[in-house]
Amino acid sequence: MKKVAAIHDLSGYGRASLTVVIPVLSQMGFQVCPLPTAVLSAHSEYPRFRSFDLTAQMREIVSHWKELGLCFDALYSGYLASREQMEVVAGFFRDFGHKDSFILVDPVLGDHGKLYPGMDPEMVEGMRRLCRQADVVTPNLTEAAFLLGEGVADVDGATAAGWCKRLSELGPRYAIITSAPAEDDRKVATIAYNREDGRMWRVLCDHLPASYPGTGDAFASVITGCLLNGDSLPEAVERAVYFINMGIKGTFGYDQDPLDGMNQEKVLHYLNEPLPFYRYELIG
Repeated sequence: MKKVAAIHDLSGYGRASLTVVIPVLSQMGFQVCPLPTAVLSAHSEYPRFRSFDLTAQMREIVSHWKELGLCFDALYSGYLASREQMEVVAGFFRDFGHKDSFILVDPVLGDHGKLYPGMDPEMVEGMRRLCRQADVVTPNLTEAAFLLGEGVADVDGATAAGWCKRLSELGPRYAIITSAPAEDDRKVATIAYNREDGRMWRVLCDHLPASYPGTGDAFASVITGCLLNGDSLPEAVERAVYFINMGIKGTFGYDQDPLDGMNQEKVLHYLNEPLPFYRYELIG
């Protein structure tokens, strides 16, 4: 069974980070080996959440994994709370990456045109350096803008596609941008660029007036699982977009607090079923 080292925080309440990553990748048939960065009472969008930093414990866990001689098929990082943690993860990538594995960095920095609390230009630069070690990066449009030193106002689909190419110049083989604009305001685009063959792909899905924490974690987890399964880049994006779209639609009709996250438990089975259609298109 293939193993994924998942470097994320653990929230006691609210579907985000490891409480999303573990069930998604387990459903897809992989052993998830968590390297927790922090323990939170509830994810960080809840007011007055409590957080317990695990940077020192991360170093001890990594040390023990070296003693055990562990080997992973994918190294996958998400939200990191400090520059020190980024340095720990950079070292982890160097020590545990090998020719048959791949590194996916989900550069969690912000959304809706602004950085998350606790993020600053120094953290952006640290995340940019991690992206240089990655084979795959999966920022949303806001995160891509900060990584490239751009603004998000009046960005169109062509600009977002250009950003994918620029992100790949940092080093990743695949650059994927979520929440990108489409010509039709009723749609939202996910754009992916393969630096090795120079092809650009796009998947469109329905836009719903809803926002749920943890959907980015779920998206990056599905991409990780699909690539480990040998899917092509457009197939992986197609399945990840389909899963998120079905999860949002399976949640939107209920009268529940959006902070709880999408009802992924209702749609996990879609990860093991054939896709009902292929909507991806070659755009460059």
